[in-house]
Amino acid sequence: MTTSPRRITVLLGGYSSEREVSLSSGQGIARALRARGYDVSELDAGQPLDRIVAGLQEQKPDVVFNGLHGRFGEDGSIQGILEWMRLPYTHSGIRASAVAMDKNAARQLFQAAGLPVARGTLVTPDELETSDPLPLPYVVKPLSEGSSVGVSILRKGDNRRADIARSWTWGPQILAEEFIPGREITVGVLEDESRVPHALTVTDITPDASAAFYDYDAKYKAGGSRHVLPAEIPADIFAEARRIAVEAHRTLGCAGASRTDFRYDDTLTDGSSGRLVILEVNTQPGMTATSLLPEQAAYCGISYEDLCERLVMLAGTGL
Repeated sequence: MTTSPRRITVLLGGYSSEREVSLSSGQGIARALRARGYDVSELDAGQPLDRIVAGLQEQKPDVVFNGLHGRFGEDGSIQGILEWMRLPYTHSGIRASAVAMDKNAARQLFQAAGLPVARGTLVTPDELETSDPLPLPYVVKPLSEGSSVGVSILRKGDNRRADIARSWTWGPQILAEEFIPGREITVGVLEDESRVPHALTVTDITPDASAAFYDYDAKYKAGGSRHVLPAEIPADIFAEARRIAVEAHRTLGCAGASRTDFRYDDTLTDGSSGRLVILEVNTQPGMTATSLLPEQAAYCGISYEDLCERLVMLAGTGL
C-alpha cells in the first residue's frame, strides 16, 4: 500500500467445510484491527456472489482482509473477484492461491524446486475401491481441501478402503501418498515491510491421544493438540524446516504470510537426524485463538494486533 488504509472489510465465513473456523478467525481479526483504530466492517462471504460484490461496493474498503479458508476463499476464486474490483487484499494472489490449494500441482512445483515431498499418485474413487494404489500404510486426501478434511490413513489390516472410495465426495480424483511416520511440525512465514519472507519458528504438534492423527478436531478443538515451540528437534532439522518453508513460500509465489506443514520422520536408524517431507503450504493460515501462525508470531515478539496490521500494510493487487 502506498497510502495508509483506514477502512477495512474483513471477509469471513464463506461456503467451505472450514466456514466455522473462518468465522472465528475473521471475528478475531476484526476485533484486533478495531483496537488499532481502523474502521472495520465484516462481510460474510457465505451468500450469493452479487450480494458479496454489493457489500464490498457499499463498504468501500481501502483494503479487504481475507479471513476465508478453504474453497472459494483460499483457491484463487475470491482473489479473482477482488482483482476485478481493483480492491487491495491480504495474503496471496490468484495464481499462488490456486496452485497451493491444488495439492498435486503444488507437489509438482516443489519437486521441480528440489523440495522434499512424499511419494504419491492420483487415483479415481473407482481405482481406490479396486486396489491399493501404494504399499500400506498410505494416506488418501482430497486435492483441494484444507484442515485435514477428508484425510484418512490406511494401514495393514485396514478394511476401510472400499468404504472410503464409495463414499468419496471431494472430487473425481484422490491424492494417495506414502505415510511418513514420526512427528508433525509446522513453520510460519511472514514477510517484512520490504516483502522479504522470513521463517518464524518451528512448532512440534502432538495430537490428543484419542486422535488418529492431526485431524480437524485436533486442530481446532480446545485441548485437541499440544504445541511445543520452539520444537525440541535436532538443530539441523530445525534450520532446514525454516529454510524449506521460506523456499516453498517463494516457489508458490505466496504473499504476506504462509505456513508450511511437514512430517518429520525421526524413526530412521541410518544415523541421520531424520527426514523432512512437505505436507502442504497454507496461503491463508488460521487466525483463531488456537491457530499456529499467531502463536508463532507471538513467540517472535509480534502481537496478534501487530500481525493483523502488518498483513493489512502488505496488502496489494496483482500478486
